[in-house]
Amino acid sequence: MLDVVRQILLRDLRLAFRRWSEMATPLIFFVIIASLFPLAASPDEAQLRSTGAAVIWMSALLSSLLALDGLFRADSEDGSMEQLILGPAPLGLVVFAKIVAHWAVSGVPLLVLAPLAALSFYLPLTALPELIAALALATPTLSVLAAIGAALTVSLRAGGTIIGLLILPLTGPVLIFGTRATELAALGEPVAGPLYLLASVAVLAVSLGPPITAAAVRTALE
Repeated sequence: MLDVVRQILLRDLRLAFRRWSEMATPLIFFVIIASLFPLAASPDEAQLRSTGAAVIWMSALLSSLLALDGLFRADSEDGSMEQLILGPAPLGLVVFAKIVAHWAVSGVPLLVLAPLAALSFYLPLTALPELIAALALATPTLSVLAAIGAALTVSLRAGGTIIGLLILPLTGPVLIFGTRATELAALGEPVAGPLYLLASVAVLAVSLGPPITAAAVRTALE
């Protein structure tokens, strides 16, 4: 059973790297937004530093929405999802493997690019570890929310726009706590509170997200 999950994870990663243009689009979008904002705003260092955390987190959130529609749609169109539903592994584990693959493709690169973007907003180097930690706790939640939205709209042709409308309101706590953690880190203050809250939300999302997503996929394909 676990071997099936491992194979699904490796399969999704291979497919993602073969479609490298689709994988790179959200990351390019993040880089463009995060790099153009300092050019459009005032060059004042204090102002850029005060708005940098919010811009980075909004860019990360919006870029994550670009890779949602294909999470289950390709498997649904070629019949793979029906085979996975009828397979020996529980659908919740299958969905968990696909969420992990989505996070590895979309979330992990953000952990590398976000600190580079933060430097353009004059965020201190001492705040970068807290930024990376906050993103590491927030991106799994975003992947789970993306999976739920993709599962609910897998049978719709124009599901990409609807997914954004569904999950954007749910990303509020992640955006608030992540931005607050980054702002506190930039000011040299303790960030344990927002990080604990992000961790709590991540545990809740990873625990409840796969079975909810599995139920949504099963319902959408019936």
